[in-house]
Amino acid sequence: MKKLVLTLFAIGLVSCGSSKVVRVAKKTIKGNWALNSITYDKAGTYKIKLLDDTTKECFQGSTWQFIPNNNTGIYSILNANCEAGERYFNFTVQEVDAETGLYDFLLKPTNEKGKSETNKGFRIQLSELSDATMQWQQTVSLDGSPFTINMNFIKL
Repeated sequence: MKKLVLTLFAIGLVSCGSSKVVRVAKKTIKGNWALNSITYDKAGTYKIKLLDDTTKECFQGSTWQFIPNNNTGIYSILNANCEAGERYFNFTVQEVDAETGLYDFLLKPTNEKGKSETNKGFRIQLSELSDATMQWQQTVSLDGSPFTINMNFIKL
């Protein structure tokens, strides 16, 4: 019985620790960011439609606002050569590995009222997060091999 109580207590501590790490991530991500560069892990020129929305060229220079208390946000495409405007999304930060600091980040496009018009979401790895910078990594398949897209943000 004593071992059972200690085991349950240890599980409780671990689960509370995880949520604290996610809370810290949400506090850090809160605010306004600029997507200043997008890179790939393989050399070459690729025409990729990011987040089922638009191209790398359109996303670079976009501004992002994260509102963690209700897990919503808005990004604005500013490039005049693209379909400019605001896009709405919901996001969820889930802890993956507390030692490395890597998280899974789920982003779901919504309409202005926060309703998802499709059941589509994008799982992205939040690979770096500080008070000044953030990096997302999304791994997709290209010709049967993993291909990583790096989205690099700076805090405004």
